[in-house]
Amino acid sequence: MTRRRLMIKASWLWPLLLLAGPLAAQEGMSAVTVTTNPDGSQEYSLTLQVLALMTALSFLPAMVIMMTSFTRIIVVLSILRQALGLQQSPSNQVLIGISLFLSFFIMSPVLDRVNGEALQPYLAEEIGSREALARAELPVRDFMLAQTRVKDLDTFLTIAGIEVDGEEQVPLRVLIPAFVTSELKTAFQIGFMLFLPFLVIDLVVASILMAMGMMMLSPMLVSLPFKLMLFVLVDGWNLIMGTLANSFGLGAG
Repeated sequence: MTRRRLMIKASWLWPLLLLAGPLAAQEGMSAVTVTTNPDGSQEYSLTLQVLALMTALSFLPAMVIMMTSFTRIIVVLSILRQALGLQQSPSNQVLIGISLFLSFFIMSPVLDRVNGEALQPYLAEEIGSREALARAELPVRDFMLAQTRVKDLDTFLTIAGIEVDGEEQVPLRVLIPAFVTSELKTAFQIGFMLFLPFLVIDLVVASILMAMGMMMLSPMLVSLPFKLMLFVLVDGWNLIMGTLANSFGLGAG
């Protein structure tokens, strides 16, 4: 009896579902509405804009890594940890957290420009979505161009077979890899300068242990406290953070 009642109730649901299907389809049609502006441009409905935004959010981690100061910071901090002889301290999560929030600090002028020139006018319905995207691109482009070497930019322009009259005409598909290449080179240069004093300590400790005949004692184990002491005495974290921030020209103003 229970199964029969369920079948009877289910039979009454099918007409409702068949009626609700076209209604849902009709309601969903508003999501694909395209409005043509007087200047010929097109504006999509809010639902499609949200869908496109949610799709673009999947690329957000790659954008944070490849289009901001994150790459330089995380590479320098990783080299610093290796130079100190510490394998897991600070942990990867701590280094990523430091790099992320320091990137927010360094990128704050760019984010303020994006908010003032693109986001707020768009929320106030003063400009369309395409114009807002074009305005938001300009501060990010200026930041990347300021940190990109001309040689790296010319290399990728040559590979792409593109000739431009000025830096403002460089497409993002060329600018982003050139920017990342320049960031890696700068990060390794800073990392090399950080590595030198700790390398000297390792050489001195190894020479002393060899002269004393302590061949079985690991020089890395003995030099680690001295490197930590040196790093703390010179206020190393303050110097590292300040150097990374100033390397982007943040302290120039």
